[in-house]
Amino acid sequence: MTLGALLCMVPLGGPATAIAEGRDVPCQSVTFEGARYLSCTFDPARTEFAVHHGRADGTAYGSVRAFAASKGTSEDAPTVAMNGGMYHADLSPVGLYVEDGRERMGLVTSDGPGNFHLKPNGVFFVTEDGEPGVLETKAFAEANLSMRHATQSGPMLVIDGAIHPRILPNGSTRFIRNGVGVTGDGSVVFAVSLDRVSFGNFARFFRDHAGARNALFLDGKVSALAIGPDMQIGSWFPAGPILAAYPKAGGD
Repeated sequence: MTLGALLCMVPLGGPATAIAEGRDVPCQSVTFEGARYLSCTFDPARTEFAVHHGRADGTAYGSVRAFAASKGTSEDAPTVAMNGGMYHADLSPVGLYVEDGRERMGLVTSDGPGNFHLKPNGVFFVTEDGEPGVLETKAFAEANLSMRHATQSGPMLVIDGAIHPRILPNGSTRFIRNGVGVTGDGSVVFAVSLDRVSFGNFARFFRDHAGARNALFLDGKVSALAIGPDMQIGSWFPAGPILAAYPKAGGD
């Protein structure tokens, strides 16, 4: 089945505040450079971020849909979840992966093929103090942070306010893509395109529309995002690492 046919089987967003059992969900559909996006902006003072890979028995969730279904509408269910980085055939992470303080895959600095190795690549992380961030891999390694959660992917889309130097303004490839960015005021942005877009368009979305100072590409072609238990895009697409946002207990 083609990607286009699969996308026709799932809802493509619209303002999502009516979803997820009435919780305040900071997501909206926007159009940028003629392409539609679903963009979710989180205040870290009110939000916790985590990465997930498998169930208690060690088996991988395998898809954002399966992860969201496992949480349902319980009090500990995420507000938003999406695929959180690239993976091998067995669904194991390609790059650095830290979950609940446990490093399950080390930082990858070697050269190689594919988008992951289109350097500089980077890391989305949450420190032990709960502070989220995005840094390109070399800067992340030099920072020597104590992490609660981390997922490495590539390429970086935006680095200190500038588009990745190897991303063409409007390259020939067009895919559904998703990523994560951090703005100048520290807000965290999850975004997925609802139309096929180039890397250049996607990077400019984060920099020029979302205001991200640093942003990281997570994946393409298999991008998926759920609001609460409800899939917005991607449905059964496979996933290794999964990135989720949760309401922070006692957040103001």
